[in-house]
Amino acid sequence: MTYPSNHPGQRPGDEEAGIEITEEFERFVQRNDIFTRAFWDEKVRSKHTKAFFNSYRAEAIPRRRGGGFTRKDFALRNASWLISNVVKTRYSKEGRREGFMAPISYDTPVAPDPVAVDDPKKMSAEIRRTSKFFGADLCGITDLDDRWLYASRVDSRDLSEAANDLPDGLTSVIVLGHEMDKELVATYPSALAGAATGREYSHEAAIVMQLAAYIRNLGYEAVASMNDTGLVIPYAVKAGLGEYARNQMVITPEFGPRLRFSKIFTNLPLAHDAPRPRGVRAFCNICTKCADACKVKALPYGPPKVGGVNPSAIHGVRKWTSDAEKCFSFWAKMTSDCAICMRVCPFNRDFSKWRHQAWLQLALSPLRKLALRLDKGRGGRRTPAEWSKDAS
Repeated sequence: MTYPSNHPGQRPGDEEAGIEITEEFERFVQRNDIFTRAFWDEKVRSKHTKAFFNSYRAEAIPRRRGGGFTRKDFALRNASWLISNVVKTRYSKEGRREGFMAPISYDTPVAPDPVAVDDPKKMSAEIRRTSKFFGADLCGITDLDDRWLYASRVDSRDLSEAANDLPDGLTSVIVLGHEMDKELVATYPSALAGAATGREYSHEAAIVMQLAAYIRNLGYEAVASMNDTGLVIPYAVKAGLGEYARNQMVITPEFGPRLRFSKIFTNLPLAHDAPRPRGVRAFCNICTKCADACKVKALPYGPPKVGGVNPSAIHGVRKWTSDAEKCFSFWAKMTSDCAICMRVCPFNRDFSKWRHQAWLQLALSPLRKLALRLDKGRGGRRTPAEWSKDAS
């Protein structure tokens, strides 16, 4: 059964993806994103907020902190964001913070004579191959589900709501996954670890723009997108890349939670992937390592629930939802991003090694409690000094 686009209920593939919608569902207003609220909402804005954002500027890097927060650590983190920053600021005078508050503008026009696509399945395989060539670690394809598009985007000049317009006729979302450096992730919380985040934002900016340009060269619309335009996690799950977890991340069989995601909206004829439920939710039902480790207790205990505790949560979806205000307050005080919940996650492993593949099979089976016991003692913080020593 199919539903009209404005129907709040379930749609094909939702059950397999673990998505449960209620009658209270509302599309998310991007102005309520916690990072945007940090600029206009007094409940979020604090004396630490300005220092947090300023720390990404060279002249404002903190000078007197150690343990992963040295000047060199901040310098590496900030350098890792360079390409992403170039993209997001090039049209800032027009109110477009691209990749974050607006999709990335075309640098390549759509060719006037589209290449004929007789086999969407074959074209999907070509897109996956091409995405890998440009540097993406994962690629999945799903339908353009308008429930996950923002009800409005943000004009970066005054933080007002702006129309979230996309070209007509788009049918698919290509979701790309970008692996974060596992050795840097092991040093969270630290400014040094923040380089793992920034590097992938810069990588994904380049990759998503190149892949979109390739599709436009074929004569089809392709809108390159990062954090803007819509919520990427539902698209990633419905594209079969992984499963949603208690720590608010997508757990993938290749890299666990250690990824950033980007996306492309397109009308290129493509075959869609299906969700692949394997048992992550059942494991998260018995595991609370991320919630236990959270310094400000921003992650939930218990089963998934409808709604959230603040405006930065989407309404009418039954899922695990964090307290974004508590989370961001810790980021601001620390002057860098935090991903302790990623570091301690039992799925944060190197699945190229057979012993971790064996553990994964156990974790996704009825023997998940044994897998959780076997994970005891893992996920401790690696000191940034150890990482620096390895580089010498």
